[in-house]
Amino acid sequence: MGSISHRPDAGNMAASEFAELRRQVDARLDELLPKVGGDAVSLAMRDCLLAGGKRVRPSLLVLAARGLGHESPALLDLGCAVEMIHSASLILDDLPCMDDASLRRGRPTTHRQYGEDVAMLSMVALLSRAFGLVSAAPGIAPDIRAEMVTQLSRAVGEQGLVRGQYQDLHAAEHLLDVDDVTTTNTLKTGALFQATLALAGLAASASATVASHLQYFALALGQAYQLYDDLTDGLAVNGKDIDQDRGKATLVALLGEREVRRRLAGHLAEADLHLVAVFGADSPLSRFIHALFSRAENQPGVVRSSGKLAFPLTRL
Repeated sequence: MGSISHRPDAGNMAASEFAELRRQVDARLDELLPKVGGDAVSLAMRDCLLAGGKRVRPSLLVLAARGLGHESPALLDLGCAVEMIHSASLILDDLPCMDDASLRRGRPTTHRQYGEDVAMLSMVALLSRAFGLVSAAPGIAPDIRAEMVTQLSRAVGEQGLVRGQYQDLHAAEHLLDVDDVTTTNTLKTGALFQATLALAGLAASASATVASHLQYFALALGQAYQLYDDLTDGLAVNGKDIDQDRGKATLVALLGEREVRRRLAGHLAEADLHLVAVFGADSPLSRFIHALFSRAENQPGVVRSSGKLAFPLTRL
């Protein structure tokens, strides 16, 4: 980011700062899911959702809403709903008819563990549970809950994750340009970030100006996140199959690594500008985002430029 600190301990400090929030999200997810001892679908839901992950999206939602002066039990439930949607999208992404992945977060993918039938049913169940959570979020006015459901449905549906997944799978059939790939990245990754920040703004009754900054922040973060994923595709650092993007139209394939690293830095700088506009300098949300891209600074595999962190090869 434009103002990111390169202190060697920055990532560790931030990870410690937000460990309690992640613990709260994990505990609430455990409460919201079917209990151990259920059928295979219930077990697959729990295994996919509780087996790992940084809880980036629920943390974004909670920290943004708190930064806007809102605090309520509903925030955890809203964050958990977004995490359920994200996990459902990962199950879909890994299926044999999609990316045919064997590993996710260092473990066998859901369909490898439970079969394709159970994987697809658990994906639908997670989506259903997520929308149910939002529609019943405590302390949120009914009209606001309805708008939240609308925001999430757009992020998931034909103009969001579904469209992005389709374009990602079929892009190689066409000669795509940079704008096409950037749009696909927005749909694949940025759309759910946008919905996450939209929910935070709605919960906190944010002004139109603040909501606009949050949306532009989410778009920039989504682009950065996807570029990071593309850059690390050939490395065994993310707990996923390596070279999963081989044959796909990515910006790395179109522009090369050097240009993609430059664009990644630009997106992070833009994200930082919007955060500062809303929350001021060194907000908890800003520190959280900085940590995502700096905590691997002293780990093997990190890429540096002139002695400074260019981008980390760490698990997001």
